Amino acid sequence: MEKIRVIIAEDHTFVREATRQLLEQEPDIEIVGEATDGAEALALVERLNPDVAIVDISMPVMSGIEATERIKAVRPGTAVLILTQYDDDQYIFALLAAGAAGYLLKDVPSAEIVRAVRSVHAGEPVLHPAIVKKVLARFAAEAQDQQSARPESARGVATSGHPPQLS
Repeated sequence: MEKIRVIIAEDHTFVREATRQLLEQEPDIEIVGEATDGAEALALVERLNPDVAIVDISMPVMSGIEATERIKAVRPGTAVLILTQYDDDQYIFALLAAGAAGYLLKDVPSAEIVRAVRSVHAGEPVLHPAIVKKVLARFAAEAQDQQSARPESARGVATSGHPPQLS
């Protein structure tokens, strides 16, 4: 069985070590590198070509957002899994736009981190439930804005008693 090759980019030593210890217990996951900042993470990805990069947002030298953008530019096949304490809309949408495959908050159970590594490696997106709520709320707001901007005749207003057709 080929192992999932992972790097961890986290500036807090305890969190980085705990994440490494958690993942090292899994027979199908191998930690191939650790970084304390975004620039180190990018260098590791360029050198080691891991399957998954677990990245925090707030790191010295280069933020997780910039690191994610650059990682995806140089190694599009590396799945970036964000593991952070921040659930601010600006971070969420910037990271999703940068190409992050997953976004977890650090309050998840440890088993969820293991599942997320396997999922993003398999090409499946992973979002913390609080992040899903924010994505859906943003989508609904944008859809409402688009609906409001269309003329009434183009909004699919039903006058015949039949439901409107989707355009």
